[in-house]
Amino acid sequence: MQKKKADFLLSDFLVILGWILNKKDRFMKLRLCTCLLLAVFIVVAFALHPNSGSAQASARRIEITAKRFAYLPAEITVKKGEPVVLVMHSGDVAHGIEFKELGLSKEIEKNKTSELAFTPTKTGDFVGHCSRFCGSGHGSMILTLHVTE
Repeated sequence: MQKKKADFLLSDFLVILGWILNKKDRFMKLRLCTCLLLAVFIVVAFALHPNSGSAQASARRIEITAKRFAYLPAEITVKKGEPVVLVMHSGDVAHGIEFKELGLSKEIEKNKTSELAFTPTKTGDFVGHCSRFCGSGHGSMILTLHVTE
C-alpha cells in the first residue's frame, strides 16, 4: 500500500514538474523551487512516518510462560535492531521480569497476559530476574536474553 502511494505521488510530481518546465514566464524559477521543496517535504514525511517501515508491523512475538520458579523458555535469542514483543503469561502467582542492563521491566499478573515491547540496541547476553517475590525459589528464576548481530 505504501509503495502505491509513493508511486502515485511521484507520478503527480513529474506531471507538475513537466507543467512548470513548459511555462515560460517570470515565475518559473519560483514555481520550480516550490515544487522541489514540496518533493523534499513529501520524501521526508514518508521516511519519518511511524508506519512507513515494516519494523513495527513485523515485530517478533515470543511467548513466555512464567511459573514457580522458571521461565519457559529459559533462554531466547533475538537480533540487534529487530523489534521484539515478549508475550508473557502466568497461571500460578504474579511474577515480573527485569533486565536491569537494558532498562526493561514488566509485571506479569496471575491469569493475565503482559506484553513487553522493545528493540535491542546492543549485543550480548542479558539476564532477566523475576522482579516480584513468588516463593522460596524466587532468586533462581531467570530468563536469559541473547542479542546477536
